[in-house]
Amino acid sequence: MGTRELFVRSRQGQGDLDAREALVARFLPLARKLARRYAGAREPFDDLMQVASLGLVKAVDRFDPGRGLAFSSFAVPTILGDLGRYFRDSGWSAHVPRGAQELALRVQQAQERLTTSTGRSPSVNELAELLELSIEEVVEALEAAAAHHASSLDVSVDDADGESRSLADGFGAQDHRFALVDATATIGAAARRLSEREREVLALRFFDDRTQTEIAQQIGVSQMQMSRILRRALGRLTELTDAASKIDPK
Repeated sequence: MGTRELFVRSRQGQGDLDAREALVARFLPLARKLARRYAGAREPFDDLMQVASLGLVKAVDRFDPGRGLAFSSFAVPTILGDLGRYFRDSGWSAHVPRGAQELALRVQQAQERLTTSTGRSPSVNELAELLELSIEEVVEALEAAAAHHASSLDVSVDDADGESRSLADGFGAQDHRFALVDATATIGAAARRLSEREREVLALRFFDDRTQTEIAQQIGVSQMQMSRILRRALGRLTELTDAASKIDPK
């Protein structure tokens, strides 16, 4: 029996339930195909299939065959709308604005398409070009997608040595780089007591990674003079920082 005839029968009198069920069964593969579009978002496929199936039933009940529109053209946006609402309303572990959620889903779907076509993970630039978005918008969408699922603190991860530990084991560890904060503040205060030329030489040598020859040419001195300036600046900086470290903080 043709699709149009089934719709006519489902609308007659009290409605032919057999015809309605036949229509749902006929277009169930369409619902399954649309549900698989979202499978990469780490939601259980069974849940997605249930949402898509309910969207299909809704489309069957609402479709008007007299308008001359193909049922699939009506059903696809109806099912996708239900899937989108499912993700917005119950698929996120943290509250994310609706616009950010929708953008995150677009980017995830684009990732899947590009990964399938190229055989590798796409770059941010490739995603931005495909979706006609700015790089900043793509990065924000990827960050928003990270809020889609929360990870348990008991989940097992491998550290740099290949040993397995839980996420919770990584919390509360002492960060030895905190000592660099005090050192940076001390050196910065000491550097302000150097001459302008000494500060310039140190910046060019240790921040811009210039050679002594390049620095000498830039500041207009010989290489030997530049070496003396550098040694003097380092010597004074060492003296000043040593003196500061001996001051009783009390």
